[in-house]
Amino acid sequence: MKNKLLELKDVNTYYGSIHALKGVSMEIYEGEIVTLIGSNGAGKSTTLSSITGLTPPQSGSIIFEGKDITKEKSANIIKMGIGISPEGREVFPTLTVMENLKAGAYTRTSKTEIKESLDHVFELFPRLQERKKQYAGTLSGGEQQMLAIGRAMMCKPKLLLLDEPSLGLAPNLVEMIFKLIMRINKTGVTVMLIEQNANMALQISDRGYVLETGKVTLSGPAEDLRTNDEVRKAYLGNA
Repeated sequence: MKNKLLELKDVNTYYGSIHALKGVSMEIYEGEIVTLIGSNGAGKSTTLSSITGLTPPQSGSIIFEGKDITKEKSANIIKMGIGISPEGREVFPTLTVMENLKAGAYTRTSKTEIKESLDHVFELFPRLQERKKQYAGTLSGGEQQMLAIGRAMMCKPKLLLLDEPSLGLAPNLVEMIFKLIMRINKTGVTVMLIEQNANMALQISDRGYVLETGKVTLSGPAEDLRTNDEVRKAYLGNA
């Protein structure tokens, strides 16, 4: 049996008076790709910001590698090995590719290890190496997405959180991003994925969770969710 890497137990998160996550519980095991499915406003991004400490839960607990990280600061959570590529990419447009990547390693001190991570990112994304002196704001959408994922990889994550990595990309680039996610996963990085392209996300995932208005309404092996009538109607366009 694989080790449990992350566990959310009865997590309740609020934005002011808005109850965004209502008793969310989920588990992620080492080496998995797990997809969160749900419509806009279902609580998917809030789940990620609760895990990373950006929007700490009001109650419930988040356990990473057996340690309770519910009240930890974001910088400490990243140090522990949780990387995030946010929705909308959010690269620093006035910094170069190289400066963006180095910003992703801000919690690390060993120059040797940072160089190793940089080499690994350039191996995954040769395009970034070609463009390393270019300003991030001048990159194409696909290249910015590579940079956002590459920057998240610079903290040497054990768990990589990806929020809508294919959003706004052309179909051929979508396929490329999904292949890269699989490749990253094969290097031993566990992946938690939010993706509007639910059908494609479930194809590469081991398991999935369906969120509706802040609650987990369904979970199971990805293939079971892909063939579930309700999921197909609501999220897969009967694909």
